[in-house]
Amino acid sequence: MSTLVFDSDDLERTEEFLSKAYAKMRIGSSTPSANRARIRRDNIESITVDELDLDFDMSYAVSPLGRICLCVVHSGTIEDHVYPGVEDAFGPGDVVSLAPPDLPYSGRVRNARYNITMLDPALLSQVAATVEQRTPQPVRLTGHRPHSAAAAGHLRRTIAYVRDHALADPAIADQPLIRATVSQLLAGSVLTAFPNTALTDPTASDRNDAHPGTLQRALSHIDDHADEPLTVADIAAAAHVSIRALQYAFRRHLDTTPMAYVRRVRLAHAHHDLATAAPETATVTDIATRWGFFHPARFAALYRETYRTSPSATLRS
Repeated sequence: MSTLVFDSDDLERTEEFLSKAYAKMRIGSSTPSANRARIRRDNIESITVDELDLDFDMSYAVSPLGRICLCVVHSGTIEDHVYPGVEDAFGPGDVVSLAPPDLPYSGRVRNARYNITMLDPALLSQVAATVEQRTPQPVRLTGHRPHSAAAAGHLRRTIAYVRDHALADPAIADQPLIRATVSQLLAGSVLTAFPNTALTDPTASDRNDAHPGTLQRALSHIDDHADEPLTVADIAAAAHVSIRALQYAFRRHLDTTPMAYVRRVRLAHAHHDLATAAPETATVTDIATRWGFFHPARFAALYRETYRTSPSATLRS
């Protein structure tokens, strides 16, 4: 994990910083008496989460980012936002995808505080079923606004959760399983929020492939690799089926999802480590994060629900 902080009232320096942090862009200000920009970026591999505070009106024209770029407006407005086929404006509470990864965009920020979260487009395909199994196509977003207010609210909360918990402590964010968990959580929330090209309903071929043998291959792969970053695409490849067939097999035979089963296996490993560790040298947080659990309260609740005791009690005993 890395953290970067920028604070300047020099418009040229701000343009240079933004061009390096995002993509080549030109900016301008219509309020010359106030040009201060404050930016904080937290970054883990394929995800960046930025908080920006501009106390002036700034126009922007940005080259294609090559990444999915989400914007959550806290205060102020973003107006005249344009890319081919879209013209829109955003205000406090709005969460949007600024533009497809391969398109330029432009607009104007008016005295705004906002969040920019960017992720590698490949993450979407890692957590979603693609349209055609034999010739997989990258999953794309087909709209720039969430399909409902509830979906927008869920994505806003997910971004805040990632920012305030997973990225708040570098020691936690640097754990390999945490990075993988955060990436999949965010990608899954994006797919849930926005219309996209992923096909989630199983085909007849998927149903035929969702037999006990498929499930057993998937379970074996999960058990053998629980301490490594895993995606649903990894598990499907190991089971030699499509993502849809894998998901259908888990629903049919275990009434769960592949990643929920991964979480169950990792919780069992965390339980074993808590039960066998020396309390004077180990902590609940260290063990939980080692197995991909970065929110202490949620880990404790899940642990108590499963084992009828607290993680700290298991460690002490």
